Amino acid sequence: MSKFLNSALALTLASLIAGPAFAHVTIESKEAQVGTGFKLVLRVPHGCKGQATSSIRVQIPEGVVNAKPMPKAGWTLEKVKGKYAATYKPYGHEVSEGVKEIEWKGGNLPDDEYDEFTVSTYLDASLKAGSTLYFPVVQTCVDGSATRWIEIPVEGKGEPDAPAPGVKLIEKK
Repeated sequence: MSKFLNSALALTLASLIAGPAFAHVTIESKEAQVGTGFKLVLRVPHGCKGQATSSIRVQIPEGVVNAKPMPKAGWTLEKVKGKYAATYKPYGHEVSEGVKEIEWKGGNLPDDEYDEFTVSTYLDASLKAGSTLYFPVVQTCVDGSATRWIEIPVEGKGEPDAPAPGVKLIEKK
């Protein structure tokens, strides 16, 4: 077998093995700086077993403040507000409560299409650089089925079946 065919076969096999990882809800940015603003972009690559997505709900983790979702045409936006566990000072202004969950609902994202859901936030300086921050997501489809992308990976156990999308935190530059 030629080197070209070996390479092509290896590439095809690698893409098949890696393929399922791309089926998850993910975050556009791989890294984010603590102590700065952060544009959270959730990527939704498909529906639920052939059904269109009708709702995306994301939990905003502690230390992520000033969450402001971007409206989407054809979707209703719902924000759940509450008290934070601590008081934060984004941009020098104290905040002790804010948006804790966001839901875009009533839309129609066909299974064979892709979309993004965006939130402007601030990552408090108290978040630990070097760690991964997870944003659990529940994706509901028109038939009422839901995929709960909420599992936090555990080191040494491999990737969970329905991992929460995460972003690696880095020091402010």
